[in-house]
Amino acid sequence: MGTSVGGGSEDEDAEVSEINVTPFIDVMLVLLIVFMVAAPLSTVDVPINLPGSTSTPTERPDEPLWLSLGLDRVLSLGNDPVPGGTLGAVLDAATGGNRETTIFFRADKDLPYGATMEILDELRNAGYLKVALVGLEGAPAAAAPAEGSQP
Repeated sequence: MGTSVGGGSEDEDAEVSEINVTPFIDVMLVLLIVFMVAAPLSTVDVPINLPGSTSTPTERPDEPLWLSLGLDRVLSLGNDPVPGGTLGAVLDAATGGNRETTIFFRADKDLPYGATMEILDELRNAGYLKVALVGLEGAPAAAAPAEGSQP
């Protein structure tokens, strides 16, 4: 690797100039494993049937705070269920009391409007006014019924 071992050459002290790529490959494999392990950690596993939206998506922070309301009306912060009436305290613990944190609110599209508004009221009463409503990207919005048609 470092010197020529063959006999009979003119200059027996000449070194072979080669780049040793083994450490480089080792580092790349370690980085690959780190990213493969870290990638699934940023997802939320609470199944929610989100409504569609055609608006352009906005930037989100590196570690978003997901608040989910399922069809069974179970409220979850990330993957952890939130007991009734403790939303403000749970959010204070998760944000360190920073009420300027943006809360990403996901609600099932089949929920009644009132159930969603109850959670938004709880967020407002707890002092969290920066709430982003989450929907599916690129899905067409439901068409409004034509005038004169009956539901």
